[in-house]
Amino acid sequence: MKSLPAAVAALLLSLLMHTPAMSAGLAGVILLDSQIVGDQQLFLNGIALREKFVFDVYVAGLYLVDKSSDADAILQNDAPRMMLMHFLRDVDAKDINKAWFEGLEANVKNVTPELRAKFDQLAEMMTDIKEGEVMGFTYDPVAGTDVMVAGQPKGGIPGKDFADALLATWIGPKPGPGKSFKKAILGGQ
Repeated sequence: MKSLPAAVAALLLSLLMHTPAMSAGLAGVILLDSQIVGDQQLFLNGIALREKFVFDVYVAGLYLVDKSSDADAILQNDAPRMMLMHFLRDVDAKDINKAWFEGLEANVKNVTPELRAKFDQLAEMMTDIKEGEVMGFTYDPVAGTDVMVAGQPKGGIPGKDFADALLATWIGPKPGPGKSFKKAILGGQ
């Protein structure tokens, strides 16, 4: 994808910058108010903590062109968006992939063979994640979804169908991280 190097460079640069724009924090993770994707500014919509049993797993931030608390409206809007996950503990690729496929089945009514193949492609991109590493997904309507795992660009997956299904794992009717995570990532408390 043509935009992958530029998007990853912009993402990494924004993560490394220490500016007053840093404003949202949770579990020791500070997120910027906004991110730039191509020529589009995205704004932090919400920040949420993924917990599993008694363990903090990651802090996520959802960036959108226009803030919204309406999951359906976000999924229907064909605009750039970004989800960043800052890991607070080590997680095996096997466990990450299990969560992707469980989220897909729970939140997408008609999983086509083409969509399943895109999730298989995502699974191939996953590696074990260590505490302190970042995973990110940047959707551009023209280029598709750029995937970053452990701070490394892994490639792109085309199609809004994939971008929507992936985001639905967090904000769909049965979000894998839970209803309180969904509420927080949609800007609620």
